[in-house]
Amino acid sequence: MAAQPRVLLTTPWPTRAVEAMREHFEVDIHDGPLPMPEAKWLDAVQEYDAIAPTVIDQIPAAAYHGAQNRTKILGNFGVGYNHIDMAAANAGGVVVSNTPGVLTDATADQAVGLMLAVARGISLGDWKIRAGQWKGWNPTDSLGTHVTGATLGIIGFGRIGQAMAKRCHFGFDMPVVFHNRSKIDPALAQALGAKQLDSMDDVLSAADFVSLHCPGGGGNRHLMNADRFKAMKPSAFLINTARGDIVDEAALVHALKSGELAGAGLDVFEDEPRVHPELPKLLNCVLNPHLGSATESTRTDMGLMVFRNLLAFFNGQPLPNAVTQ
Repeated sequence: MAAQPRVLLTTPWPTRAVEAMREHFEVDIHDGPLPMPEAKWLDAVQEYDAIAPTVIDQIPAAAYHGAQNRTKILGNFGVGYNHIDMAAANAGGVVVSNTPGVLTDATADQAVGLMLAVARGISLGDWKIRAGQWKGWNPTDSLGTHVTGATLGIIGFGRIGQAMAKRCHFGFDMPVVFHNRSKIDPALAQALGAKQLDSMDDVLSAADFVSLHCPGGGGNRHLMNADRFKAMKPSAFLINTARGDIVDEAALVHALKSGELAGAGLDVFEDEPRVHPELPKLLNCVLNPHLGSATESTRTDMGLMVFRNLLAFFNGQPLPNAVTQ
């Protein structure tokens, strides 16, 4: 009987997904410091047939093309893969898969939650009560911004951007405008109550809330910078559940402190888990520790999708979710 493929998970997974993996593979779970250290990576690619990384992993260059490497597939636990050097993976004959679709609803829900939290001062109100600062109701206490009927601007109109448009247009009567690097079928946009504008700056200048749903890395690094914040309304809010490096955090801090922006709701950060030291001090900013896909069912489904990709690979079948970039 042939030995089962050896698979390493770089972080712990939900139990049901791990159990599915163990029915077909010999599975180890890294239980040391996170992210997994470089030395561990360099050992792992020689010991395991597959590795399942996450967004927090910093994969050393030698992991893609070492002469003794055993690892031939990275089953990414997540839809975004800007932490993976695809050019190096392709050159080294390493196949990459990801988990699109299964986290769409959870991430869109999180973006809506951040939008409401920062616009209505929900986190600040919670803090006031816990700190004993609430002195009772009065007509001018903690006044927020009305969400219903405000204009939503979306940057990146893929699955999650479309799910965000659906929630906000039909749930809050929000007109939706968006920017996408490719042309979106006008019928699809219309069905979601959305309109594609010619440029990103057109979206930024029109929107009361700007929600980011585009990939990170590459040309999108610091896509939201000082000039882009100046293009937004001073009364506008930025929401980011995509990737932290899309936003220049130093420029965002300046915009929030100077009044160029009214507020921000952030689920991701430029140098996770490090957060710009000024952000936690700002009362017009709601911060979450990368919780976009953090529901039990979603994280389990992500693990099961990684499992199905690895199973297809080791059975010599096409990967359901191959990254082909």
